[in-house]
Amino acid sequence: MKHLLQCIGCSKEFKPTQIYTCPECGDLLQIVYDYASLNRKLRESLSTPGPLSVWRYHRILPVSIKNAVSIGEGGTGLSKSSRLTQRLGMTKVYFKNDGQNPTGSFKDRGMTVAITRAVEIGAKRVLCASTGNTSASMAAYAAKAGLRAVVLIPKGKIAMGKLLQAVVHGAKIVQVDGNFDKALELARRMASRRRGLYLVNSLNPYRIEGQKTLAFEVWEQLGRRVPDAVFVPVGNAGNISAIWKGFQELRRLRLARAAPRMIGVQASGAAPLADAYAKGLEKVVQWPNPETVASAIRIGAPASWKKALRAVKQSKGAIIKASDEEITTAQRLLADHEGIFAEPASVASIAGLLKANRLHLIRTYETIVCVITGHGLKDQKAAANFMSP
Repeated sequence: MKHLLQCIGCSKEFKPTQIYTCPECGDLLQIVYDYASLNRKLRESLSTPGPLSVWRYHRILPVSIKNAVSIGEGGTGLSKSSRLTQRLGMTKVYFKNDGQNPTGSFKDRGMTVAITRAVEIGAKRVLCASTGNTSASMAAYAAKAGLRAVVLIPKGKIAMGKLLQAVVHGAKIVQVDGNFDKALELARRMASRRRGLYLVNSLNPYRIEGQKTLAFEVWEQLGRRVPDAVFVPVGNAGNISAIWKGFQELRRLRLARAAPRMIGVQASGAAPLADAYAKGLEKVVQWPNPETVASAIRIGAPASWKKALRAVKQSKGAIIKASDEEITTAQRLLADHEGIFAEPASVASIAGLLKANRLHLIRTYETIVCVITGHGLKDQKAAANFMSP
């Protein structure tokens, strides 16, 4: 699909090239299309019945479906809550379970597009910094495409289940002294200096395009309607930004009349975005030493902070915090009441829902979607706390 890269800061547009930030002002980039010409073809493709998947929406993706590097991503379940809604006094709560993706997390949605783009531009190696899920996903898709994968991880701060996935798929693992933010900084420097090395973290706008397809799937699964609010765990802040972009495009293409409130949820021990939102700040202040049981969102300097704050403000949503205790409680409730086993970071959305309900930030009759980002087997050490002595 023909597209341009557009700076989210100065709005300058660039032809598609291997850049991740604006050469003029340094802000992140987003992908834009000629939506007027796209409308008819997309409507026609969506009128054809078929299984949900990331590639069902190929007409609004910036890569060719002919080159697709796919292992069956997308098409994840949207299950309606029964027992948990009774507990909350609500009626229409749904769980979008992206832990059902091939490598067990939402990262596969973006990775299929990012790795396809890497193949299209002739990259030989792909690179990421990771708290776990990104490395597992990148390694799997790189293996499918025949590319070499290099993973930078914060030493001693990654769940073994996720690291094992990256190792099994043949990635080269490099441990970095420090946290995820330091690993990402190093990854960005490496990508800028070495030809043929393609960075696939969420600051890559092509990966965001894959992740936005969750919005399109939810729209179809709800009978071509959008929910009133969507709760999303927030770490590096790419996913909430991507999902909001998807809902914006549905409205821009006149496939939906409204868009949901986006409610981001951070762990209290890693909540720079939530703090900035609460204080009304225009810029996020980095947390040097984030700590939380939710390792996948243990990030103190979210790369997509500006996109995320805009998503929340434009949608009239919010960013809230949940303590480790609230997250652990939500993990147990989701498993006990709904039969869904999710890793701690993934249930931040449920913890946020519980808190928002107590604070009356949502109405009992509203249609609510909680995004579950990763399977519980990703972090078995955290789940072991549930076992009786």
